Amino acid sequence: MHNVEQKIVDTIRFLSVDAIEKAKSGHPGMPMGAAPMAYTLWSRFLKGSGKNPNWHNRDRFVLSGGHGSMLLYSLLHLFGYDVSIEDIKNFRQLDSKTPGHPEYGHTSGVEATTGPLGQGISMSVGMAIAEKRLANQFNTEDYNIVDHHTYVILGDGDLMEGVSAEAASLAGHLKLGKLIALYDDNNITIDGTTNITFTENVGKRFEAYGWQVISVEDSNSIDEIEKAIKTAKENQAQPTLIKVPTTIGYGSPNKAGKSSAHGSPLGEDERKLTKEELNWDRDNDFYVPQEVEEFMKSLIDEKEKERKEWEKKFEEYCNKYPEKAKEWDAWHKDCISSKLIEDKDIFSFEEAKLATRSAGGAVMNRIAKHLPNLMGGSADLNASTKTYLKGMGDFQHDNTSGNNINFGIREHAMGAILNGMSVHGGLRVFGSTFLVFCDYMKPAIRLSALMKQPVIYVFTHDSIGVGEDGPTHQPIEHLISLRSIPNVSVYRPADAKETAVAWVEALKRTDGPTVLILSRQGLPTLDELKADAYKGGYVLVKENKELPDAILIGTGSEVSLLVDAHNKLKEEGIDTRVVSMLSWEKFDEQSDEYKNKVLLPEVTNRLSCEAGSTIGWMKYVGYKGKTIGIDGFGASAPGDVLMKKFGFNVENVVEQVMDMINQG
Repeated sequence: MHNVEQKIVDTIRFLSVDAIEKAKSGHPGMPMGAAPMAYTLWSRFLKGSGKNPNWHNRDRFVLSGGHGSMLLYSLLHLFGYDVSIEDIKNFRQLDSKTPGHPEYGHTSGVEATTGPLGQGISMSVGMAIAEKRLANQFNTEDYNIVDHHTYVILGDGDLMEGVSAEAASLAGHLKLGKLIALYDDNNITIDGTTNITFTENVGKRFEAYGWQVISVEDSNSIDEIEKAIKTAKENQAQPTLIKVPTTIGYGSPNKAGKSSAHGSPLGEDERKLTKEELNWDRDNDFYVPQEVEEFMKSLIDEKEKERKEWEKKFEEYCNKYPEKAKEWDAWHKDCISSKLIEDKDIFSFEEAKLATRSAGGAVMNRIAKHLPNLMGGSADLNASTKTYLKGMGDFQHDNTSGNNINFGIREHAMGAILNGMSVHGGLRVFGSTFLVFCDYMKPAIRLSALMKQPVIYVFTHDSIGVGEDGPTHQPIEHLISLRSIPNVSVYRPADAKETAVAWVEALKRTDGPTVLILSRQGLPTLDELKADAYKGGYVLVKENKELPDAILIGTGSEVSLLVDAHNKLKEEGIDTRVVSMLSWEKFDEQSDEYKNKVLLPEVTNRLSCEAGSTIGWMKYVGYKGKTIGIDGFGASAPGDVLMKKFGFNVENVVEQVMDMINQG
């Protein structure tokens, strides 16, 4: 290692140590131990640009162990990204560019929000899939305009989380040769050494997944780490795990190699001792030697040259292949084509009765004609969720032109991989499973929302209407659980036409995920589609009098039930309004004037009906209103039998409305 490069490694270490000490919180151990491998990767391999952090053919770098965020912020600062010394001094402070864990869209150069362990490595699999798919679509014999790697630094904690195993298994199957993971193998977790919980042979596990595994002997040897990464890059047939046996808190006389270095500052005395140990200026905090700055400028210039060369090549490509250039622009736009929205065929259904899962399958295949970069799949449930894109092929290691991904029974990894594909850019992504299994992927859905990624989640078999499969497969609390996640839009359509509306709204959204909740059982196709359906909640059936005696509010399969109840109540001389509440979130976005026009504040007799938890409905029905729902578990029986048993029938709706009116 050159003397100046040793100083750069130590600069990374001590910028991290000083920032954590000033903040009085953070994780110094990982940056101290992993600094050499991180510097080697960034200086000798990583294609990136501080001046244009989002250029398309950059390599992606993911710090999966997001608790070591100061490692990343130090790198970003030294490599010319928009992270200043002042930003580093404000580590973990309100509104700073350097939050406790890396946040996508908040800090220049951060490719993904990480911190929940296992998510980063799993998202990196999605990024590598996206690179392969786009390379197939746009590369020509004379221009490889999509040709980059995905690198990730991960730790023991990442590898203990099950989601990483799911994702790594799929990555090996797909032979994602441009995915390279550097394993910060320090054998330490919060509670002590990994000997107390994690004694498996990680290398053999990854070899079994189909990965190439390389071991580095000296974690401080830039040359040895460089050799390992070069070997990894030469193998295009397998993803690679590089095991680097680091020392957590490297250089700290009393905390190196101990769990005490993981999650709290070294302490003022230990910080000074560590600087003495590594021959660093103990009295000058946030110190970047001048020779380090000068050396880094030369590295930054080299990386800028690489970016400019690609941009020149891309310009030549666009001139030679104008149709591909036009297609490139279309694939990388946030907005969807107006032709899609105007296509009336998307909303056309002849069936009198159709499960919304089946309608959803028809809609997405019609949409795919306008959106060739729509890509996704299911957790081994295509036959049930109806989310297979017909005629668009399966994405496999020997067919990277396919748009259907077979995720296998890996819900959690599916969600994380979709996030990685989405943040990579160039694709609109979706994934599907049964609603009851969305619990398996909740952390990934939450990250979709945090990163404002327009991932589309299709969850079918949405209620006790699933029937004989019983309570293990019948969702109850899942709707309100999904609605409770900030920045998630949930749609539960009442029929095929509302399903089409939900899909279009999901595709129009660019600032967060959308969840489509679809039925297994057939639902009647409602009359004409009303324009107000796009507002999330709307009057489906209007009252005859100036004001209705009651307002019936429902979602999904219960809306047609309320229409039948409306007709029955009409026979009894009771005038009601039926409101379809397709999406709470979309409805809540509307003006107070519109919401009052739909729900009529002066009408206090309101009843909601939804085959799920009743939590949350009070904001629509008020204190005087009633809710029909399920706050316990279901049972195993035919779906229609269960619906009647749990009160989802005309008789119960009529009884509840009459009781509400009689109570005045």
